[in-house]
Order: sequence, then structure tokens, then C-alpha cells
Amino acid sequence: MGGSRNTRQTRRGPAAVVEAVDGGLAQLVPDPDRRRAWTLLVDGAPQSHVDLDDPAYLSFEYQRRLGHVIDLVAPPGRPVHVLHLGGGAFTLARYAAATRPRSTQQVVERDASLVQLVRRELPLDPNARIRVRSADARAGLAKVPDGWADLVIADVFSGARTPAHLTSTEFLDEVRRALKPSGVYAANLADGPPLAHLRGQIATAAARFAGLALIADAAVLRGKRFGNAVLVASDAPLPLAELTRRAASDPHPGRVEHGRALTDFAGGALPVTDDTAAASPAPPPSVFR
Repeated sequence: MGGSRNTRQTRRGPAAVVEAVDGGLAQLVPDPDRRRAWTLLVDGAPQSHVDLDDPAYLSFEYQRRLGHVIDLVAPPGRPVHVLHLGGGAFTLARYAAATRPRSTQQVVERDASLVQLVRRELPLDPNARIRVRSADARAGLAKVPDGWADLVIADVFSGARTPAHLTSTEFLDEVRRALKPSGVYAANLADGPPLAHLRGQIATAAARFAGLALIADAAVLRGKRFGNAVLVASDAPLPLAELTRRAASDPHPGRVEHGRALTDFAGGALPVTDDTAAASPAPPPSVFR
């Protein structure tokens, strides 16, 4: 813990905050276009964007897609129980608190020093019902009561890679245990050609949930570039038409694959188990340039 910290305020406006955390070197960089907005990077990899004046604003493409899932998991404005595996700057927890007041949320973030940094520099609304626990995501998930969550969001990266133990059927068994019968699981995945990791994650989720959808940029789905994809799974019917409409109308439009098309996309990949699990592939250096 520790590290160097720059002065936050200068005559030219806020300066970047740079600090060593458990997972590497964290930077909070001010957004030049939004007065109280910041981007969190860890070892140069963008992790979160937060606008303290407008927590319902989602800048990152994949976070907008997860925001659509939050919007559609229950009727508008209804409070929900949300478990966030991976915290970053708590962007999606802030979003849910702003759009669904009185929601109860738990955030599990392994990097305790990152949690301290974010709490200090980008404080949470004290009225928001957000509990943050510093623990490994799977260990924190194991402590959630059976059937507690309306929504479980997995957005966990270590060194820009999803840890292997968060990719298996055994992990999804724990997710299912924590979800209500009608609950939804959503995961931020990252992959590039030949998309073996993404196909394996689709097969893994299909082995545990009745319904799946995948939201991604068409170029990512075609294996043309490395990028993010949001996997959505539930035993209840998914709001596919509305997810498709919202993804298509985003600033960076995304496609929603489901049903036979998604099965075909998986291409016969086998479900991942704890014994066969591997971390997601590292992104090429060009991704963050």
C-alpha cells in the first residue's frame, strides 16, 4: 500500500491522482469534458469512468450494456438487490443507486487499497445502500445468502484478465445459489480472435442457465478485433427485444445474439470446469493506446 499521490487541485483544474494499490499503479484522470468526472486506470488499463455530478452517465461501452441489464431486470424505479463482483470505481453500483433508489447492493472488490483510494477521492453517496467488502470475488460470493440477488454482475479483471476461478461451472453454481429464481447474471467478458475464451464462457453459462444472450460489437463477434462482450443469463425469459433495441441505439452500436445463433457461435465449445479453467487472454498492447 502507499505510493505517491499528486495534489488534486491546481489553478488549471483537478490534477490526476496516482497511487500504488494492491493490483498495480492506479490513476484517477479527470475528464476534460465533464466537471467532476474521472477515469480510473490500473497499470494503464481503463477500469471505470465516474461522473460524481451525474452517476447515471455511463461512458464506457460495456458499462452502458450492463446499464441496460440493470434497467431491464425489474420495472423502472423498483428497488432491487444487486451483487457486484469486482468494484473498480463502483460505477455500476452508483448507476443502480441513482436509477433505482432504495436498492440494496453489495460490492466485492479484492483490492483493498483501491477501495480506499476510490472511497477517498470519489466518495459514494452516503444515502446509497451500498456495502463494499474487500475479498476475493468467489469467496465474497460464497457469503451471500441463498436467493438474495435479483442481479449478479461479474466484472473482475486482474492484470486485464478475468481470473480462471471465475470462469467455471462451479463458479456459476455459486452464482445460481445467490440468485432469486427469476434473477439475472451478467458478466463482462473480454476476448479476441480466435474467440476460444468467449465460446467457452457461452458453453459454460448454457450448462447452467436456461436462457442466454450476448451483447457485443459486430467486429468482436466476427473475430476482427479484441474487445468486450456482455453475457446475460437467466432461468427466466430475458427481455431480448428491448436489449436488442437499446444496444443498437448506443453511441457504439452492439448486436445481441441469442438462441440458435448463439449456439452456433459457441461452435461446440465445452463447458469450463475448475479443473480446466484458464484466465481470459491478455489484451494486445494496442488496445490501450
